[in-house]
Amino acid sequence: MPKYDFMSFGEPNIRLTPLGHDRFGQTDEMRLGIAAAELNCCVDIANLSVEKLLPTMKTAYITKLVDNWTGRYIVSRAQMYGVDMSNIVVEDFDKIGRVRNGLAFIELGLGPRPSYQIYDRGHSALSLIKPGDIDWDAVLDTRWFHTTGIVTPLGEHTAGEVMAAIRAAKRRGAVVSYDINYRSTLWSREEAAAVIGEIIPLVDVVFGGAADFEAILGVSPGPEAAAADAPELYRAAAGKVMERYPNLKALATTQRWVHSALLNDWQGYLLTGNGFYASRRYENVEINDRVGSGDSYASAIIWGMLSGLGERENVELAAAYSALCHTVRNDWCLVSREEAQALADGMGAGVRR
Repeated sequence: MPKYDFMSFGEPNIRLTPLGHDRFGQTDEMRLGIAAAELNCCVDIANLSVEKLLPTMKTAYITKLVDNWTGRYIVSRAQMYGVDMSNIVVEDFDKIGRVRNGLAFIELGLGPRPSYQIYDRGHSALSLIKPGDIDWDAVLDTRWFHTTGIVTPLGEHTAGEVMAAIRAAKRRGAVVSYDINYRSTLWSREEAAAVIGEIIPLVDVVFGGAADFEAILGVSPGPEAAAADAPELYRAAAGKVMERYPNLKALATTQRWVHSALLNDWQGYLLTGNGFYASRRYENVEINDRVGSGDSYASAIIWGMLSGLGERENVELAAAYSALCHTVRNDWCLVSREEAQALADGMGAGVRR
């Protein structure tokens, strides 16, 4: 039996967010948190698995951090929510910052003004990772391994390490998922397409939208599907991706309709060999903080697959969990599985007694 139920590989950043909806140039105070797509999944899956106060799924995070207060903050906060941090590679702090832990400045949008994110992650410990820093065959003792298109382009060797990790996880019998999570600030579409095109044939589950499939994988849903509504568009696009990559067992994503920075509609999609599933559409979701909502959806889909949920139940729970994630400040979805299930079952926002 594997040591862990879920492991992920990525880079965490200290998150700094002006209070309320202040702009960077006017704020006197910032809220401290952690921004890390892959770590979000560890925390959320541990949270979803809680029974009688304790997580029943063992999650672990793999990264490289500098040993200073920022690294210790990241480790202690993740451990607080049940994530095993014993597999990280630690770099000594040189007291200057030639190698450092990154920062993410996130300004929350309001009305017609969108949220805005700035990374300050140059020379981060993870971006300077080298082959051999992590013994992947020794570390990856897990039922499920997950990583993303955010960590892949960060440094000279990060793409190679992502692929080495995926291959090691497959050798050890793990299910492997990859979130395309394309960020134009990190690499061009052409660069992403070249690398991700090599990754997708290696994995089992992909998280990504129809736009990702067309821009990065070169898979178009076709002119007829392009005129269809969002669920049918995703069904067509994801179906073509699954045809091209027969190794894939599932594809999933969310759809967001933006009315304003604080009011969105939200829906989840899942395609497997058993069919296509769209969740109920959550209309007029009021947003406290939307960062991490996509990761919470991926986490719930993964938790459901690890738990043996059927696809219909899984997509509904994941959509509800991630809709509720919009109501929680910072990246981690500190909403219970029971709360998400109640929303999925149709309970409204009245007081629960």
